[in-house]
Amino acid sequence: MADKKRYAVAASGSWTDEEDGRRLPAGEVHAWEQGMNQTVCGLSLHRSRLTRLSHVAWTDTFPESGGAADRVRRVCPRCASVAGRRGPDARPRWQRVNPRP
Repeated sequence: MADKKRYAVAASGSWTDEEDGRRLPAGEVHAWEQGMNQTVCGLSLHRSRLTRLSHVAWTDTFPESGGAADRVRRVCPRCASVAGRRGPDARPRWQRVNPRP
């Protein structure tokens, strides 16, 4: 059984919440695995000048989550297809029901 990966967030910008003092993502967000130097969609973190936000979970960047999505303008569609997008517009994952012999 495959283990479920936990993705953090890499964003084009960040801002600090005045209530709790946490840095939160802003602008365009990408899924990122800790320990890797690139996003899930293949962008280099350094060359793309993306900020690593390891304390923010990937699922918190969607507006319907009510999490850290206040200033997120765009969610990378390639990262969302790999890391998963859970919400009202999410399609079920592709699954082969009856494979050919």
